[in-house]
Amino acid sequence: MLKVSDYFRKWSIPSRIAGSILYKTRDQYCRTAGAEVEGYNEPSVNSSHVNGEYAKINWDVLGFGLIPTDYMYIMNCSKDQHFSQGTLTPFGKIEVNPSSGILNYGQGLFEGLKAHRTANGRILLFRPEENAMRMKVGAKRMCMQAPTVEQFVNAVKQTVHSNKRWVPPPGKGAMYIRPLLMGSGPVLGVAPASEYTFITYASPVGNYHKGVLNLIVEEKFRRAIPGGTGGVKAVTNYAIIYKPIAEAKAKGFTDVLFLNAEKYIEEVSTTNIFLVKGNEILTPPTSGTILPGITRKSIIEITHVLGYQVKERAIPVGELFDAEEVFCTGTAVGVNSVNSITYQDTRIAYKRGAGTVGQKLYEMLTGIQTGRIEDKMGWTVELD
Repeated sequence: MLKVSDYFRKWSIPSRIAGSILYKTRDQYCRTAGAEVEGYNEPSVNSSHVNGEYAKINWDVLGFGLIPTDYMYIMNCSKDQHFSQGTLTPFGKIEVNPSSGILNYGQGLFEGLKAHRTANGRILLFRPEENAMRMKVGAKRMCMQAPTVEQFVNAVKQTVHSNKRWVPPPGKGAMYIRPLLMGSGPVLGVAPASEYTFITYASPVGNYHKGVLNLIVEEKFRRAIPGGTGGVKAVTNYAIIYKPIAEAKAKGFTDVLFLNAEKYIEEVSTTNIFLVKGNEILTPPTSGTILPGITRKSIIEITHVLGYQVKERAIPVGELFDAEEVFCTGTAVGVNSVNSITYQDTRIAYKRGAGTVGQKLYEMLTGIQTGRIEDKMGWTVELD
């Protein structure tokens, strides 16, 4: 068993940073993602797990929850410095200084992207450089140091490669990759942290939403406000939506559609939203309170290829009654058609399934992501 000091030397973590954040591993984790997992043992640092074998889990019952994989990737830096070379280490728990920026003031950002396994065994990432650039924008807003685009993409590649036995078989799901940037250095007054940690880990996942998507319009709570952090992927954006989501689910709804103060549509809790009216597709503009989703961006580009007219404009909530279709987009959900939206006790039903715009976009997007359709957009990155 290695001592903590040996871990620091192994991972080349400077002593000043080691004082703020310690990394520990455990022999076994309780898996809660809905997949049955046979006995999991902590891997040795030198074991590869890249011999083409799949992890021993029931791939047919994947949900969207954490199934700890073998390795995570870690980088560190001090304030006003650049991130050092990162390292792979066995996936495990971390200890953070009680006065760290992330714990006290929520100074943190995360990203989400997926890796898919193709029918011929290749592993494809989808637009990882877009996630890297979005994290840099968010880091600037949150006064944080950020990895370069190259460092970010390299971290994602190494994380997927070291855990590739956990990438689901074709048609069984995807590997969800979570890059996390946090203020790990100690801070007592309200100020940016003195040190930053970047961690990338991964988990095999299935569908985010189970069954049909029935939304309720939220009129009391706001997800974001002008001038806030709604346009970046700050960790603080998410805990505030737990209560309205819990209330919606208690009433039998799947998720919540948020409005701004002027009763214009913004987004669903974790996804962007589109309305279809004839040959016209509408979506709210990402003007500071709405996250500029990478799936959203990709869908807009695909719609141009398919000949649809897309308008990014403010959408009054009343236009929900005129739409023929509504669908949501995001890394976790891909493209998910909405079955119904309830507004002020009135339920509005929408078209779903074969022949709908949402279904066509879903098939095109997932076809590119999984290698079934030729990627003429240059979006996918094949794992070496």
